[in-house]
Amino acid sequence: MSLREKKGFFGRMSERLADVIFVRPEIDEDLFDEIEEVLITSDIGMDTTMKIVEETRRIVKKEYYTKPENVYKVLERVMVEIVDKGDRQKLSDETPLVIMMIGINGGGKTTTIGKLAYREKKAGRTVQLAAADTFRAAASEQLKIWGERNDVNVISHEEGTDPAAVIFDGVQSAKARGTDVLICDTAGRLQNKKNLMAELEKMNRVIDREFPEAHRETILVLDATTGKNAVSQTKEFNEVAELTGVILTKLDGTAKGGIAITIADEFDMPIKFVGVGEGIEDLEEFSAEDFIGGIFHE
Repeated sequence: MSLREKKGFFGRMSERLADVIFVRPEIDEDLFDEIEEVLITSDIGMDTTMKIVEETRRIVKKEYYTKPENVYKVLERVMVEIVDKGDRQKLSDETPLVIMMIGINGGGKTTTIGKLAYREKKAGRTVQLAAADTFRAAASEQLKIWGERNDVNVISHEEGTDPAAVIFDGVQSAKARGTDVLICDTAGRLQNKKNLMAELEKMNRVIDREFPEAHRETILVLDATTGKNAVSQTKEFNEVAELTGVILTKLDGTAKGGIAITIADEFDMPIKFVGVGEGIEDLEEFSAEDFIGGIFHE
């Protein structure tokens, strides 16, 4: 089932916006105030909300709209423009490709790696996994299960091993096998940003040295149900890694989907994929038009 077919965030926000806009006989400042309240309480940040409302107000005035239903259409247009990051939303189709996956424990990172591996294999690309989140108990075992489900090779070491050593072996294996995509499960501990930054830098140096021809993606996996905490995590991880995008998990039943809009705006960050369920196929390419359209055409 696609994200557009699910309720949750889309249904609730759609109903609230419709209740605010379509009951009004005319466009006035009270209307924009109520739209602002709906956006903020849908976990869209204050700054992003103000940008959306101000731009909507500007267009409505410039184009001489007088009917509330026109505000609805302009609001959708403005939100799509804010969220749409063009080609940056697409996962690189260049090979060989190394994907560094980061995110806090419990955010769905390892499960998302399994789903992404399935997508890449289905697209005809060869895939390997590297279990470099070596300080989280049972992380390697969890990744191996996903490797078996996808019939892909998993490079792993003992718990507590230097993550860069796992990346080294993963790169050597990928090069020897001519693998198209190497997906690396990396650490996500924000308690000590200095150590995390050093760890990620070391892994990246290994890739730079041993696999200079590889293209690179560094993707942050976020649990959408955490709402504003996910925005804070994006800020923190963006300070220690050069993120190329975000994957939002658990968007199938949350009213907190507004964080996708906030993250895209505040950090100029492309949303690459959204997780819409527990199944192996429940990872959907992000489309700004589909995502925002799901709000306005529920």
